Amino acid sequence: MRVQLTETVLRDANQSLIATRLPYDKYEPILSTMDKAGYYSVECWGGATFDSCLRYLNEDPWARLRGIREHMPNTKLQMLLRGQNLLGYKHYPDDIVTKFVELSVKNGIDIIRIFDALNDFRNIKTAFEAAKKYGATASGCISYTQSPVHTVAKYVQMCKELKNMGFDTICLKDMAGTMGPQEAYDLISGVKDAVGDIPVILHTHCTTGMAYMTYMKAIEAGIDVIDTATSCFSGGTSQPATETMHFALQQMGIEDGLNETVLKEVNDFFKPIKEGYVADGTLNPKSLATDSNALVYKVPGGMLSNMIANLTDMGAMDKFDAALTEIPKVRKDLGYPPLVTPLSQMVGNQAVTNVLVGEPYKQISNEVKAYFHGEYGIAPAPVNPELAKKILGDKQPIDCRVVDAQPSTIWADTQAELGDLAQSEEDIMSYICFPKQAKDYFQHRKELQERTCSYTLEALD
Repeated sequence: MRVQLTETVLRDANQSLIATRLPYDKYEPILSTMDKAGYYSVECWGGATFDSCLRYLNEDPWARLRGIREHMPNTKLQMLLRGQNLLGYKHYPDDIVTKFVELSVKNGIDIIRIFDALNDFRNIKTAFEAAKKYGATASGCISYTQSPVHTVAKYVQMCKELKNMGFDTICLKDMAGTMGPQEAYDLISGVKDAVGDIPVILHTHCTTGMAYMTYMKAIEAGIDVIDTATSCFSGGTSQPATETMHFALQQMGIEDGLNETVLKEVNDFFKPIKEGYVADGTLNPKSLATDSNALVYKVPGGMLSNMIANLTDMGAMDKFDAALTEIPKVRKDLGYPPLVTPLSQMVGNQAVTNVLVGEPYKQISNEVKAYFHGEYGIAPAPVNPELAKKILGDKQPIDCRVVDAQPSTIWADTQAELGDLAQSEEDIMSYICFPKQAKDYFQHRKELQERTCSYTLEALD
């Protein structure tokens, strides 16, 4: 038997623990060593990394990806893509989605894990077709959650749909860490029976304390790949530890292909980086703790760390517990969507607003209004009719993809708007995804280049 591991420290582990504040220059020295570890893949891009690079780290996300590719030529690089959302918070036209996938593969991505927050597979079809067109491994991803309408039978049926679409692998994404060990065994057993020899992947978090048990039962049921994080960036709202799972698999006589010596070198490298984030307060102790309340709130790690960061910035951490309690109520009102980006942010922000304002839905975000209009897809269950009436009036939500009705002149319009600020197709795409943050970065880059050129000319004089 063989079980392989995807290492998440470069993306989801640090996204979950430190809100994706890990800059490229901190980990560049260890990349060539990680390349020798024998991972199934390294998840290093997508998710919130793109936004964080531009918004907080003053980095070009495409340059980051190219740097990782240069130092890790022998390892499959993996990204998380939100289907028609790409890496942002709205749906983009098909030609933009296709172009984004093309550029991602061109810059170094091997595996694209594609999901839709509502598991509305109309919203992953274009990204899937583009991944296949440009030679990437297309991994169909299901956002796992629990509710009255989410059952093992329903998930097995979803996996069959992904198989029929032609995905290379299938991933079950338990972003809140609420999947119990028996659920994992029943679900993975059912999925493996349904999809045959297509590799099945399980992603979970340690938030509730069940992840290690869940992984062991998933292994017993025949899982092919699990997501783990180098041990100093594991636990809490992150994934189970890579080294710990490697040790357990060894004892069970299960091959994973990992080099134990390299794993230790990787963890030793990241230890002082992690301690630095603890010391400066970036890593909040709440993100390292086990919280069984997440079994009620269904809150994923990245959502929890961002919620803590936002409430801290507002000086409102005293509202944290109340906001958590409000989340299941908002989720029910929205028809039990899985709490994964962008739905996690929408539900979380609305819950915080409800608590801060003191009255539910006195203020409703534009994103929640768009959700009720059907712009994100089909809700898993009926929404709160009174809230729908308040938002929609007598209108009905749309029953097609919102992008089907959109003319796509975005690329040409953006290219014309940016002019010489855009130095590549990648720059144009960055601006399409995050206009303000990208433009600020381009302006900073231009000023830096002009200063460098000036210093060079002075030296020549």
